[in-house]
Amino acid sequence: MSSATGRRYPLTLICSVWRVPRSSVYAAGSACVAEPLAPQVVRCTKRGPKPVLSDAELLEEIRAVIGSSPFVGEGHRKVTHLLRRKDIRVGKNRVLRLMRENRLLVPVRREHARGDRSHSGTIRTERPDELWGTDATRFWTEQDGWCWFFGAIDHCTSEMVGWHVAKKGDRWAALEPVRQGVRDRFGGFVPKIALGLGLRHDWGPQYTARQFTAELQWLGIRGSPAFVGEPETNGIIERFMRTLKEECIYLHRFQTLEEARAVVGSFIQRYNTQWLLQRHGYRTPAEARQEFTRMAA
Repeated sequence: MSSATGRRYPLTLICSVWRVPRSSVYAAGSACVAEPLAPQVVRCTKRGPKPVLSDAELLEEIRAVIGSSPFVGEGHRKVTHLLRRKDIRVGKNRVLRLMRENRLLVPVRREHARGDRSHSGTIRTERPDELWGTDATRFWTEQDGWCWFFGAIDHCTSEMVGWHVAKKGDRWAALEPVRQGVRDRFGGFVPKIALGLGLRHDWGPQYTARQFTAELQWLGIRGSPAFVGEPETNGIIERFMRTLKEECIYLHRFQTLEEARAVVGSFIQRYNTQWLLQRHGYRTPAEARQEFTRMAA
C-alpha cells in the first residue's frame, strides 16, 4: 500500500521490483502474496547418525543459496546440488521438506492434456554440434516498441551457440544466431564448413524464406523442420525460450532495444555458465560441452 496515495501498488510494479514472474503469483494465488511465515524448523527425531547441520543451520544455508542465485525460482533439486557445490552434503528430501515448510518452493505448473505424439520423443543428440535448434520470440520496449529475439541452441549440451536482438524480425535476423554459432564452433565462415550439422526450426516465414534455406545449404547445414502443430519437436529451444522469459524478459521493463540487448546478453552468459541441467548431472551447458570435448580428445 502506498503511503502517499493510499492505494495498492500494481502487481506489475511489485513483481518488477522483487524480480518475480507474474505467472508465479497467479499460479500460487493468495499464497504468494500472504504474509511470510515464521521459519518452520522441525526437530529431527529419526534414529541413526545426526546430520552435521541442524535444520535451522541448513535452512540458513538454503536461504543463502537462493538469495545468491542469479536466477529466480530455483527448485529443491537445484538447491541441493548448489549446496553440494559448497561441500554441504545433504539429501534432496530434507531440502524439499525445509523449503516446503518455509514456503521457498516455486509454484508447480499445471499439466495439460496431450494427444498422441507423431514422433519418438527423442530430440537430444549424443554429441555436440550434430543438431541445433533455432526459434524466435517478441518482447516489448517502451521507446522502440515490439522487438525480436532470435536464438540457436545445441541439442546435446543445451548451450546457446548464438543469439540476436533486433527491431525487425526478418530472415536476415533469423540467420544471425546461426552465423555466430558457425563461426564460433567451426572456426570460420566458408562454403560447406558446417557439413553434417542439422538445424531444427519451425515453419515461420523467416525459416522458410529462400535466402534462409539457401544460406543453410551454402554452409552445409541440413534443414530439419519441426512437425506442424507440435512445438515439442523443437523442444530444446522452446524450453530455453521459457527460461529466457521467466528469468529475464518478464522481470524487466525495457526502455530501449539497446538496453534489452545488454540485459539479454548478460543473461545468456549466466545461462551458459551457471544454469544447472539435470540431464547432465547438474552441470552447466558450458561444463557439459567441456566434458564432451575432454571425452573426445
